[in-house]
Amino acid sequence: MTAITLAELATITGGELHGDAQATVTMVAPMDKAQEGHVTFLSNPKYAKHLAECRATLVMVKEAQKDFCTGNALVVDDPYVAFAKVAQALDTTPSPATEIAPSAVISTQATLGENISVGANAVIEDGVVLGDNVVIGAGCFIGKNAKIGNNTKLWSNVSIYHEVSLGTDCLIQANTVIGSDGFGYANEKGEWIKIPQLGSVRIGNRVEIGSCTTVDRGALDDTIIEDNVIIDNQIQIAHNVQIGYGTAMAGGTVVAGSTKIGKYCIIGGATVINGHIEIVDGVTITGMGMVMRSIAEKGMYSSGIPLQPNKEWRKTATRVHRIDEMNKRLKAVEKQLEEKPEA
Repeated sequence: MTAITLAELATITGGELHGDAQATVTMVAPMDKAQEGHVTFLSNPKYAKHLAECRATLVMVKEAQKDFCTGNALVVDDPYVAFAKVAQALDTTPSPATEIAPSAVISTQATLGENISVGANAVIEDGVVLGDNVVIGAGCFIGKNAKIGNNTKLWSNVSIYHEVSLGTDCLIQANTVIGSDGFGYANEKGEWIKIPQLGSVRIGNRVEIGSCTTVDRGALDDTIIEDNVIIDNQIQIAHNVQIGYGTAMAGGTVVAGSTKIGKYCIIGGATVINGHIEIVDGVTITGMGMVMRSIAEKGMYSSGIPLQPNKEWRKTATRVHRIDEMNKRLKAVEKQLEEKPEA
């Protein structure tokens, strides 16, 4: 268990410490459950009234909440960001691998950097290039000529297909597949003819991808994910999609082929995005959004029908099916009013 002094936490967060610099903490905890040896934070000012009761060794707050603290306080610009940095410093998550396992199968034609770890039963094929400090978890498959940058970490059973490239400092969670075939077929008289997917996938630096997510390779050009993108679990990214710098995508989202998503977009969970469209920088799409057309202006967009009691939903659905009929009747009434002579 890692113990860190409050003085060290002040350095990590860039905050101003009020209290015992030599006191230590070993873990982060919620404010209502924190005890001695814990560090907590206040990100919502409405809970400031509970600070006096907090038993944590350290509370991270904004300047406006400092006087509510009865113990050690660390004043920071953004307590939630400070929490993220402190949680990293106290993280006890084990590494997916700590050495090269005897059962790992590594081609003699692969190029390995310094301090490589490869878990049990992983397979690394010809032409693969692994940078320094790369960690490959148990059961992973790294296909021919794939490239993985320095400090990138793959959890168990990740599959990286041939020719795929991952940048530095990436984190790929378990069971994710990168570089599988895009959904490309031609139809000849009812028979499907497969179109080989000849592109690849290029992933930038500091990209994180959740578990059980699929990123398809391009049909001709590459599928591209730029730096600093975060992608949640169980997401489908189709062939030739491009995702811009700093975009975040929540779980269950589906992005169809050849769509281009701009920088700093936020895509809510279970969103469906049509293919061959463009979304500009800075767009937020709330959960369960259905994006059928390009979005040309920055802003927040929503769609979908909120949950209703079943009886109300049935009425709403019936009315939706009658919209065309109601529109025709409304136009007829408007026409009658236009033709009616003035009194």
